[in-house]
Amino acid sequence: VQLVESGGGLVQPGGSLRLSCAASGRTASSYAMGWFRQALGKEREIVAAISRGGTMTYYADPVKGRFTISRDNSKNTVYLQMNGLKPEDTAAYYCAAKTNPFSSGTYSRLYEYDIWGQGTQVTVSS
Repeated sequence: VQLVESGGGLVQPGGSLRLSCAASGRTASSYAMGWFRQALGKEREIVAAISRGGTMTYYADPVKGRFTISRDNSKNTVYLQMNGLKPEDTAAYYCAAKTNPFSSGTYSRLYEYDIWGQGTQVTVSS
């Protein structure tokens, strides 16, 4: 399985972006997925997570009410809609997959994921 992120870029404070994570492989739609971010000089942190079927989601406190994670299993794609962006949201954003076929729920820790994308840069600046 390979994960490819897209949709990053430069946006002004208060603006919006939608990130996409396309997963290859027949069983990609059965993976629990997560979005993480890593700012310069900081550790990688969870942003949002979604269960295999998309019925359960998790958001880190800094993004609650502004970001929305979703998935379209028919397209093997996970999305992160980001609204009300702030300069502190500036980071490289990574999607990750937990390939354990028995996983249920959402996962918020880095070590729980075993496949990572290459990342896409989001810069929020005026």
